[in-house]
Amino acid sequence: MISQETLDALKNIGLNLYERKLYAALIARGTSNVGELSELASVPRSRAYDVLESLGEKGFVIIKHAKPMQYVAVDPVEAIEKSKQILKDNFDRTVTRMSAFSTSDSMKELSNLYSSGLSLVDPSELSGSFKGNYSMNLHVNSMIKGAQNSIDIMTTESGVKTLVDKHSNILQKAKKNGIKLRVAAPVTSSNKDESKIISELADFRDLNSSGKKLPVGRMMIVDGKQVMFGLTDDSKTHESQDTAFWSASDHFSENFAQTMFEMIWGHLK
Repeated sequence: MISQETLDALKNIGLNLYERKLYAALIARGTSNVGELSELASVPRSRAYDVLESLGEKGFVIIKHAKPMQYVAVDPVEAIEKSKQILKDNFDRTVTRMSAFSTSDSMKELSNLYSSGLSLVDPSELSGSFKGNYSMNLHVNSMIKGAQNSIDIMTTESGVKTLVDKHSNILQKAKKNGIKLRVAAPVTSSNKDESKIISELADFRDLNSSGKKLPVGRMMIVDGKQVMFGLTDDSKTHESQDTAFWSASDHFSENFAQTMFEMIWGHLK
């Protein structure tokens, strides 16, 4: 039978448990039917039909419409190439539909509904948490895109690298749009190149320049109206467990976060 390492690799490319089991069983047989495959793979027969159909849609199985229905394993090399093309085609279609939707009357209707509903929401309810670097970076990008006047960022040694790797392009666009950008971060031997890049995009100050022990963390304030705080130490936390808090409370953003940033900023050069 197939090794656990290979089964795990199939999981990493998007096959669920039953799909992995049935594909492995089918590869061993070459061609087979549902009854035989469900027994070999220890997959309930009632589920096997749908799972094999899913494998067919993903390019791993060829379905022969006979009685009983037969299934043929696709060569793994060919299956991966077919699956990649299917994913690409689906992605392209989805992007096209989303692009069309973004300029449609339906989008205008939803935006108007959102704006009217937002006016009824208590500011204290406009907050939430994000877990994992991916979701955090998505929201940071969204906040930067929505900025109208200013973006103030305090970040860590590795946070400077993240700004360059994940957000430099959108920060460049914000700069071109006249957004005031300020970034405070510690400059070290490991991030001096990235710090130089950020200094060309924003008013940049070194957190190590004050000669005082200042708090170092991750915080971004946009227009003095919304703020995002890193709640974990990014030097000690796995990226999947990294966590941040976001709030769109004017009071919290302006009277606490912005005030704290200005106090720290004033000590830097």
